[in-house]
This record gives sequence, C-alpha cells and structure tokens, in this order.
Amino acid sequence: MGITEIRVHGVADKGPETILDRPIVVRVAGDDDAGFYRPRPGFGDPADPGGATLEAYRWSRLTGGGTARRTFSLVLLLPFMLSNIAAWTLPVPGQSGTAARAVCRLLAATMTAMYVLSTVGVSLDLIAWQCAAYPRCLEGRREISWLGGVPPGQRLALLAALPIIAIAVVWRLGARTWQLPEDSVRVPGVGADRLDTPAFWDTRSLLRRLRSLHAAVALGTLDVTLLLALAPHDGALPGWLLLAADVLLLGGAAVLLCLPGIEQRREQDQVVASTIRWVAVALTALTLGYALSPRPPWSAEGTLPGYGVLVAGLFAGQMVLLAVLSVVVLVQRRHLSRPRYLLTGAGAPVLISVAIGLGVAYSSGMTYGLAEYLDRGSSPTPARPLPPDAPPLEPPVAYRWVTLGFSLAVLVVIVVALLAPRIGRDRRRRAAEELVRADYPEASQVPPERPRAVRDAIAHASLVDRLGPLLASAYGVLAVLTLTAAGLSAIGLGPGALALSLGGEPLARPVVFVTDLGALLIGLFALILAGMGLFAYRSDAIRLVGVLWDLATFWPRATHPLAPPCYVERAVPELTRRIGQLTAAGEGVVLSGQSHGSVLIAVTVLQLPDDCQRRIALLTYASPLRKRYRRIFPAYVNDEVLRELGDRLSWRWINLWRYTDPVGGPVFGPTKVTPDDPAARVDRRVRDPKGLLIPPTDTVPPPLHGHRFIPDEDFQAAVRELAGQLDRPDG
Repeated sequence: MGITEIRVHGVADKGPETILDRPIVVRVAGDDDAGFYRPRPGFGDPADPGGATLEAYRWSRLTGGGTARRTFSLVLLLPFMLSNIAAWTLPVPGQSGTAARAVCRLLAATMTAMYVLSTVGVSLDLIAWQCAAYPRCLEGRREISWLGGVPPGQRLALLAALPIIAIAVVWRLGARTWQLPEDSVRVPGVGADRLDTPAFWDTRSLLRRLRSLHAAVALGTLDVTLLLALAPHDGALPGWLLLAADVLLLGGAAVLLCLPGIEQRREQDQVVASTIRWVAVALTALTLGYALSPRPPWSAEGTLPGYGVLVAGLFAGQMVLLAVLSVVVLVQRRHLSRPRYLLTGAGAPVLISVAIGLGVAYSSGMTYGLAEYLDRGSSPTPARPLPPDAPPLEPPVAYRWVTLGFSLAVLVVIVVALLAPRIGRDRRRRAAEELVRADYPEASQVPPERPRAVRDAIAHASLVDRLGPLLASAYGVLAVLTLTAAGLSAIGLGPGALALSLGGEPLARPVVFVTDLGALLIGLFALILAGMGLFAYRSDAIRLVGVLWDLATFWPRATHPLAPPCYVERAVPELTRRIGQLTAAGEGVVLSGQSHGSVLIAVTVLQLPDDCQRRIALLTYASPLRKRYRRIFPAYVNDEVLRELGDRLSWRWINLWRYTDPVGGPVFGPTKVTPDDPAARVDRRVRDPKGLLIPPTDTVPPPLHGHRFIPDEDFQAAVRELAGQLDRPDG
C-alpha cells in the first residue's frame, strides 16, 4: 500500500515550499485560496526519507491574511468576531447550554445595535443636530455648510443615509462564505452539538436567519433613534405609533433570538426571520418619510434628544446581560469534570466583555475624534468652560466613562504585564533547572549561558499556564468598574461632573485630564489596529494580529452573523474529499498537523467515514489541543472527544511536544493515563534543543526551537512508525 503524508500548517504559514521543504512545488488540487501541493517533478525528491509521498494543504488564504481588503474588513468586524466565538467557549453544549447560548445571541445583537448607534452618533447627533445648529461649526466647511438651511427633521432624514450605508456594508461583509455549494449538508432538525456531527460546519441556514434578525435590530435601532427625537417634539399620533411599532419589532427580534428553535433547520423559521426583516425595511422607509414631512420652525439645541439615553441604556443592558451570563456560566461549570484552571469554561463573559470594550472603544474614539475636529478644539468639560459662540459638541455620558475606563484599563494591562513574569519566577526557574539537569547530563561541560537560556525558555513556556488567577483578578477589577460606570451613565452623571461634585475643581481637573487622555488613547488604538489590519499580512513584526484572526475564525458563525466567515467550513470538507480520493485509490494517509493545523486535522478525522478512518494515521506536533483548546472550548474539545478520536484511529496517533513550547503540549496528561492505556503511547516528548554541545559535524550548538517544528529526525521517525502501522493489513 502506498503512503501519502499530508502536511497541514499552523497559523502564519510561510508557503507550501517551506511546509514541504522543497524549492519548487505545484498545486495538484484546490485553488489559490486553499489547495494541495506536491514537489514539482524533477525539482526535489517527491517523497520523505521514509518513502511516503509528500503533499501539503495550504489554507491560510481563507483567513484575513490574504489581501489588505479582507484583513481590513476583519479589523472592522473584530468585535463581532469575538462575540461570535464566545458562545463556543461555554462549558456545556446541547440542551443544557440553551439558556447561555440565548444570552450570547442577545449580547451579539447588542453589538449590532452598538455599531448602528456609533454611526448615528457621528452622522445624526454630531453633524445633523449639534454642528448644523451653530454657524461657527459650519464655517469654512463646504461639505456640511449646506445643512445650516435645512430644517432639523429633514437634516436627520438626509444624514440617516450614512447609518444605512454602514448597515449595508457589514451586511455585505457578513454575506461572504467559504463553503462551496457541493459541501452543503442537508440534515433537517439536527443540531451541531458535536464535532463529528455532519452538519457541524454547515451553518448557512442558521446564518440566514441570524442575518435577517440582526438586520431588523440594526434598522430598528436607527428608527428608534430618529423617532425619539421627532415624536416627542411633534406630539402627533403617527410618530408615537411608529415608535411603538419599532419597539415591538426589536422585542420580537429579541424573542426570536432566544428561541431554541432558531438552531434547527426549519423552513418556517426562515420565513419568519425574512418577514421581520422586510417589516424592518418598511418601518425604516415610513420613519424616513415621517422625518422628511414639513414641520413648523424648530431650533435644535443641545444633544440629539434621546440619543444619550439610548447609548446609556444599551451599555447598562449589556452589563446586565453580561452579569446574567456570568452567573449561568458559573452554574454550568459544575458539569465540567474537575475544572483545574480558574477560567476554564468561563471564556464567554470574558470574550464578550472584550468585544464590548472594543466596540465602545471604536464608537467613542470615532465620536471624540470627529467632535474634536468639528468644534475646533473647544470640547466642553466641567473644569474648562466653552468660549463664546462655540458649539457644545458633547458625546454621550457613557462615552466619557469609556474614555476614563480606557485609561484605567491601559494602566491595569501595564501592571499585569509587569507583574506576570515576576509572579512565581523563582519557583518556575527551579523547576526548569531540574528538567534541564535531567535532560542534559553534559550541562556542566558548557558555558553556563547555554543551560540558562534553555531554563529560561522552559520557565517562560510555563508562564501562560499560571496566569489564570492574575487575569481573573484583573478582569474582576475591570468588571466592577464597568458596572459602576454603566450605572452612573444610566442616570446621566459623567466622570467630570461626579468629580466636581465630590471634590470640586481640584479633583475635577485630574479626572478630566485622564478622560481626555483616554479619548486620545482610544483614537490612537483605533488607528494602530487599522494599520495592523492593513499590513499584518506583510509584516512579521505584527503577525500576532493575523494569528488572532486565524484562531477566532476557526469556529462557525452561530451567534453573530456579521462576523468574518469561518474558513473551516471549506477546509474540513476539502480535506475529507482529498483523503477520500487517496484512500479510494488504495493509498494510506499520514495526516501531520503543526500547531493549529493539528486541530484542523483532528476535527477532519472526526468527520471521515469509517472506511477512510481505517487507512488514516495521525501525527500532531506543537499541538494546542489540550493545553489551549481543552481549557477554552471544554464543551467541544475534552477528554471524551480526544479519546474518541484515538479510538476511531485504533490509536494510530503520535503527538510530539516540548517543554520549551508555550503553546503546544501533550494531548493526554500523565495523570490521565495508565501504562496499559493506549493513550499513554500517543504523547512523545522531544528534547529542545537536541543537545548543549556542538555536534562534530557542525560549528554551533543545536538551536532552540520552542513552538517552531521542522521535519527533523524525530518527526521522520514518527512518520515511519505510523506508516508501518498502516502497512499492516489489520492496521
């Protein structure tokens, strides 16, 4: 039986040439986005030293690292992406996790509403309402000076085109999918609760319903903002009726998002979701028509009526939902078997908190940046009065709390970054020294710098595993501060006003300074993140941004439909199809995956039919399956799933790992297996570096690789061993 070794890279790959260690390769299947490559005949040995035919699967262009446009769209959709992945970190799947997933979907809908309110704040509040009412703001600006002669209601209707365009942009970005029409799996009424479920990676039916409901939420939020300004002023029945209809629309969308049936593939659910979307479109058209209708003379003063209340109410509602989710997650963690790590199963509230923080940071940064431009540097504060005839461009109170909180968050991050390497450093170094002495008897024959470097690498690799209590404490501090800020913003009390009432001007001045500093930092943060999005696919220095996106877009869009598309929805069917072609031709396949690629091939094996699994062997190295995925996604990657994976392969599985690897590690811990357990044969630790002395055939000592694996002698030995198991008729 012939053997084909398919190598699957991790995040931030260097190309199929590097994966195969061959200078010239040719694509034998797939396309430019994802494809299978082999050495070009005549340009290098097409087989590895053991005789297996080499083949590489490159999937990296399915993520945001392929083009600047795609990567920049991921920067824009980053809060949506984090709120989507949060649901996959819940402790339990299936019916037991229905309530938690419903809360996650509601929080994801608030992220869409926040996105709309941020564009509303720029176009309707700052420009159409506040700036257009003051000649000093319009002076010398031809692009907006024409607004001065337009009545307020009509200004709002005209500038509402900007939020509508923003909604259309994310709608368009969210419509993209990597799944091919041939990969559609039609299993009516089957939920995707397990990685081996045929429909797990096909969420298009759910995605269509969620997109319709989020479109209704987005348009309803815009309508409510307009009507809160128009209906109280007019005091007419049509305005109040439209406002009541939009409130009912938002309530209906929220109820549908909470229903367990939304996860099922039922045609009537799609009809209901489409209907509510078209109702939202009709109400938006009626609202715009109502805003354009003639009114008696009306002077706009202060901020847009109702807008600040909406922002504060949304912020407070998010905090309430986040508190509910935290309680539900803590209750569900009891279903986990001995959650050793503090944050295991608690990733959902943490990730959604970060998503909310990023969303509010985007909103407040954009609002403050435009306000600073429009008012020509005369932003009002309790400690600094406005000059005469200056427009009082005031962002909502909630945004002022956010800018203050951003400064405090930066301070907390700096403190954590300084404390983390020092906590338990001596203990970690002593443990690492014992490992170095056990692995390298020649340590006394080399300069002390060499074993010290290995010791520090091992100690650094173990640092991440010990950050749980520190990160939980930092998150707790920020959560308490955020809840307090949400409560104060709900009653309309800003940080400057609170400081002025508590300590007078001596206290208000530093608070205002820190608030202004936070606005500046948020603006810089947004610019830096946008720059990273544009150049992350080119620069190694900021490749970490691309790594984050590759990991976050691994999971399907089952919570937020406007998140970037999941690349695995194409990669898994493509791998299964290729493996099926090879096994049908009589080939045995050794699947070898590095780092994140090991996760990709593991979920692929779970989707393979039985006749393919009998001809498959698995080689993983630098694998985060247990060290990262089991802790972050305990409902989908756990001991039961990993053992089932081994059973399906008759334990033709080898996992290579190192002490110096901060990401990868063993798949089965030493305390989880017994000597007669087949799982005990999976994990193989390799030394890193290979030795401390200079080899006789080299001029320098062996390098220290850490997380980076190359096809060395340990790798080739593992491939030969697995190929030998496939050569036997009984596997």
